[in-house]
Amino acid sequence: MRPQSVGTTPGSATADRRLSCLRRHLDPISSSPSSSAGIMESSQTISASPTSAFDSVFAHLAQAPEDPILGVTVAFNKDPSPIKLNLGVGAYRTEEGKPLVLNVVRKAEQLLVNDRSRVKEYLPIVGLADFNKLSAKVIFGADSPAIQENRVTTVQCLSGTGSLRVGGEFLARNYHQRMIYIPQPTWGNHAKLFPLAGLSVKTYRYYDPPTRGLNFQGLLEDLSSAPSGAIVLLHACAHNPTGVDPTLEQWEQIRQLLRSKGLLPFFDSAYQGFASGSLDADAQPVRMFVADGGECLVAQSYAKNMGLYGERVGALSIVCKSADVAIRVESQLKLVIRPMYSNPPIHGASIVATILKDRNMFDEWTVELKAMADRIISMRQQLFEALRARGNPIEDHFRTPGNWSHIIKQIGMFTFTGLNSEQVAFMTREYHIYMTSDGRISMAGLSSKTVPHLADAMHAAVTGAA
Repeated sequence: MRPQSVGTTPGSATADRRLSCLRRHLDPISSSPSSSAGIMESSQTISASPTSAFDSVFAHLAQAPEDPILGVTVAFNKDPSPIKLNLGVGAYRTEEGKPLVLNVVRKAEQLLVNDRSRVKEYLPIVGLADFNKLSAKVIFGADSPAIQENRVTTVQCLSGTGSLRVGGEFLARNYHQRMIYIPQPTWGNHAKLFPLAGLSVKTYRYYDPPTRGLNFQGLLEDLSSAPSGAIVLLHACAHNPTGVDPTLEQWEQIRQLLRSKGLLPFFDSAYQGFASGSLDADAQPVRMFVADGGECLVAQSYAKNMGLYGERVGALSIVCKSADVAIRVESQLKLVIRPMYSNPPIHGASIVATILKDRNMFDEWTVELKAMADRIISMRQQLFEALRARGNPIEDHFRTPGNWSHIIKQIGMFTFTGLNSEQVAFMTREYHIYMTSDGRISMAGLSSKTVPHLADAMHAAVTGAA
């Protein structure tokens, strides 16, 4: 028997031979005698001990900051206080502070589960056909001429964010103007997703801090100076974060301005029915633009109005001048979606389609939707009255007509309180109340029990009662 070399086992010798063979197979040049030393060095390198943590190729990365909105919940979860209150989350809560699954959603899911004919095959690139058809009717109206004339193409996307991203990338690839104007302020993700989609972002004035209302004159001036063909992002209703919406008369002026300048409207409709309690009333601004025969884009989300947050259910609709153009637009949308996520998920869209195509379930949904909207409106009224009851010192600090009246004038899930970042920090530190640093609060996060606690904190913050 041949003696083994010192420090070498049969297993390690075999491993070295395999590594050398693999190297010669992958790199024929290395099989030459002159490269034998390189093979040995490579073998030794490959069989070395695992790389230490300090050698990570990502070691240079800095810790990224928390998302300014989602980070509020992270901080809230770490707070052990029994009186803590999270008003930053953009999701509906019940009077008991619990997440809500609509009864009609549970019914739809049960029907889907019991349907043994359902399979888990891939959807088409554009998504579930029934969902797309019915979603267009929800936002544009069942009797919309644009739908009847087949001038609308709708594709299922990943909730509102995905719909905006697909629309943005479609425009960056196919539209002659790559500049999009977004309101100041707006939902924080708008300014992040559109540049990644390939668009250049500009802002137009929207919120007026002194009145806590709409800066309508500034809006008109900024959009009047926008270059012809620019894209304009518009919140369909319940503007996030301000809760300030134009009146229908102001919407008509905005429509006339955009059409006269050849600007392209891109609606973000995240709260249809969640603002006023009426699907049709909240869709009026969008339908005004569609009625004039012009083109526009609409991103829809069912996160809020059906409570399908985690299901990520949304749609992008593009209203075109003709049916022929709509067909070609859809073909280009497929080219955007296919390499992005290939096709959308089936479950959430099936829930929506099940509800929308059944008259009784649809009616049940609208009743539950109105109940959510009404509770939010009630929270506004209760908070306003609680603040007003705490006396004139607040009025001395705010000096606005009617005092905290902006809370009941604003609409939708969010209220822009007018609190500054120092006041917000004070309320978090002293009262364990969490919200975004700009003073935006989610009215859906309030209850009759927590309104007094919030009113005490706001009163102390604005009067300097540390």
